[in-house]
Amino acid sequence: MIEQTLSIIKPDAVERNLEDRIKNFFKEKDLKILKSKKVKISREEASEFYKVHQTKPFYNDLCNYLSSGPIVVMILEGENAVAKNRELMGATDPNNAEEGTLRKMYGLSIDKNSVHGSDSVLNGKIEIDFFFK
Repeated sequence: MIEQTLSIIKPDAVERNLEDRIKNFFKEKDLKILKSKKVKISREEASEFYKVHQTKPFYNDLCNYLSSGPIVVMILEGENAVAKNRELMGATDPNNAEEGTLRKMYGLSIDKNSVHGSDSVLNGKIEIDFFFK
């Protein structure tokens, strides 16, 4: 089934000028980039975006990090785009990610893991609406 999902190139990857490499990786894996923009979000916007994690111990660090520098937000579309994107990203901790995944190739740590992707079609819609209203 054709789906849409949100992908974020996080501050650590933007800082290292990895946007084109990551975008090309998605295209090579048959995910279309429907829309893309570079933005800088506030701490408050990051808190709203990650509110699903507000009870978790890493919540504040996550919000501080996402708002620490420019990010690139993209709408990806393709066959089973949510699952495919998550597979391409790899495990949250780059040390545990499989070879050839974005986080294994570019992630610096469990916190600075270079990319975000929606975890479901429903959350993908919510996250796309957050950035592309």
